[in-house]
Amino acid sequence: MSASRTERLLNLLIALLNTKYGLSRAVLRDKVYHDAGESDVAFGRMFERDKVDLKQFGFDIETLLDHGFGSDDPASTRYRIGKESNRLPDVHLTPAEGTVLLLAAQLWERAALGSAAASALRKLQASGDLADVELPAGVQPRIKPAGQAFDDIIAAMNGQHPVSFRYRAASTGKEEDRLVEPWGLGSRFGQWYLVGFDRGRDAKRFFRLSRMTSEVRIEARDHCEIPPGFDTRAELDSLSELPLQEALLDVAEGRLLGLRKRGVSKRAAGASGPQNGRERLCVPFRDSELLAEELASYGPHASVVGPPELRDAVVRRLEAAAAFAARPAVEVRFPEAGPAPRARKRTSEDQLNRMLQLVPFLVHNQGLPIQEVADRFGITRKELLEDLKILICSGRPEGYPDDLFDIDWENEHVYIREHLELNRPIRFSVDEACALLTGLATLGGLPAQAGMSEDEQSGALESVTLKLTGAAGEAGRLAAAVAGPPVTPADAGAFGTITRAIQAGSQLRLRYLSQQRDSVSERDVDPLRLYSLDNTWYFEAYCHSKAGLRNFRLDRVEELAPNGRVVSGAASAEGGVPVKLYTPNDDDVVVVLQLTRQGSGLADDYYAERTAVLPDGGLLAEIRFGNTDWLPMFVAQHGGAVRILQPAELADASAEWLAAALAQYKQPGPIQAVKAG
Repeated sequence: MSASRTERLLNLLIALLNTKYGLSRAVLRDKVYHDAGESDVAFGRMFERDKVDLKQFGFDIETLLDHGFGSDDPASTRYRIGKESNRLPDVHLTPAEGTVLLLAAQLWERAALGSAAASALRKLQASGDLADVELPAGVQPRIKPAGQAFDDIIAAMNGQHPVSFRYRAASTGKEEDRLVEPWGLGSRFGQWYLVGFDRGRDAKRFFRLSRMTSEVRIEARDHCEIPPGFDTRAELDSLSELPLQEALLDVAEGRLLGLRKRGVSKRAAGASGPQNGRERLCVPFRDSELLAEELASYGPHASVVGPPELRDAVVRRLEAAAAFAARPAVEVRFPEAGPAPRARKRTSEDQLNRMLQLVPFLVHNQGLPIQEVADRFGITRKELLEDLKILICSGRPEGYPDDLFDIDWENEHVYIREHLELNRPIRFSVDEACALLTGLATLGGLPAQAGMSEDEQSGALESVTLKLTGAAGEAGRLAAAVAGPPVTPADAGAFGTITRAIQAGSQLRLRYLSQQRDSVSERDVDPLRLYSLDNTWYFEAYCHSKAGLRNFRLDRVEELAPNGRVVSGAASAEGGVPVKLYTPNDDDVVVVLQLTRQGSGLADDYYAERTAVLPDGGLLAEIRFGNTDWLPMFVAQHGGAVRILQPAELADASAEWLAAALAQYKQPGPIQAVKAG
């Protein structure tokens, strides 16, 4: 859809909304299409295509027939759209309901459906049905991004298309091509699963997204439907947890403290201590792929003795990372200076959808600065001005001044005085309804937020869910097909201690295991806020020993208690909402990464400052890192999805790390000589 077609569709929509008796094709052709040269057949095809496009935006076009004439007589057929067609129903929310809804939408901030959640909130704000509420102080639960495969599957489910991909089966370890009708997408045991109908096997199957070895391709020419009443959460609850196994590992002496805390030393018969600088550990695990990701990151500091499938999984990741690192270098070139967040290529369909949100938003938010409006919609100032220029040239067919949008932004603030019946937001899209309803369902286990009791929060969750389900209508059908991960903190005691300290303004004393530095330290901190990625919780705090902001994982806090002092006030949580997992500093190292299409989501995870799309669908990403010592671990962990391009010394260090890790498995040596007792 070109920009001119976007403008034509907008004018057609306004014309059909602003007529009581309907408009004939002849009038529309003359007043909207301004077409005198095309044949009747060509115009008819164009008009029918435009009707289909408006239908996709949810507008039902009524066909009116003059008495005594048939529908095959274009001269006697008129068209109109009812003023309430596709309007979002009123959804009046209490402050408590608005708070939990904002929490639910914020879950997707850096994950798939994030833009859909933001769009849905704008619609509620534009209708005046969402009061000005803020996130509860100190707590921000979020869902961990699930990668490009998640986005592609959501798009396929929304469009009702099958998907195809290569998949490594857990039972055989072999890669196979799969063609699947996607019925549901959900999280279980810390992993995302696709539930669908496998056409090749003529049966329902479960597919773990992390076992997909190729990009997910949407088969747009094919059609499928989600079975009525399908509930992904119920389907995933039927999955049994994998059996507990034991990994036999050789670990470098004095290294990997976190891994050692989970394992038991297993010395060879007659041995009094570590042999050849290595200690054999027995570590319990359930999921070989999940443990392999961790063990690969340890590089030459750990090797797998058994079981074979775990060993193979680690080697496969290391070999893939080494192969990617050895490829010929690509040109490092970013087309634009300054921040350029990664995004799907914008289309004119996106622009029309945005303008249908923009008009009611401006009606209910008069006088906002241009840049603030652009920021609210996640677009640039230039893109917003292009939208406004199209709007002021659009209007009713008559073309008089009062028949056009009246929008003014000359003083850097935007005002709208004529909205042409577009003052109410359109209904939620499937993605928008899914983002809000799935988010609300995910919040069920979250501890009560400040200002609300457990009963009040539970009641607000239930009532706002019922209201939004009614407003979403048919668009809510996808909500049951997506099941988010739990966000309940694993350590409720530590969560409560930090929450109380934030509210009271008290310092905390903690003993903390740093995975990157492989060391344990004691800190005095001013806690600022808690946030999560799935049920892995972090807290941001001002660290007095480091004299700066730091982020701490709750599951790596070994001891935690108030130290009897009040916070120093050296830092506050007001600098950024939502909190970032990685806080940039002036002494950071700027690193250029090359990401495959499957790994492109890492650019968002690590807040890339600049990105550039590569011809193969991958991505260049410029990211700031405060500590680069762990980057070889990062490359090994992601097994061929990422490599370092610049600085060159970091790229070389990463390649050496991978080579040393693989050398453990390719040649017999002291590691293999140690036998379990």
